[in-house]
Amino acid sequence: MKKKSDLPTKVCNNCGRPFAWRKKWASNWEEVKYCSDRCRSQRSKPLKDSG
Repeated sequence: MKKKSDLPTKVCNNCGRPFAWRKKWASNWEEVKYCSDRCRSQRSKPLKDSG
């Protein structure tokens, strides 16, 4: 078994936090851009103008 520190990591495009490889992402790791469903859903919401 591999240690978590030995797994590949990426940086989330939305929050900027690093996240590690997960088994559910094994088939499409190259396409994963966000660390969670929350970050993925926030990416499409436009920012509100304060005016």
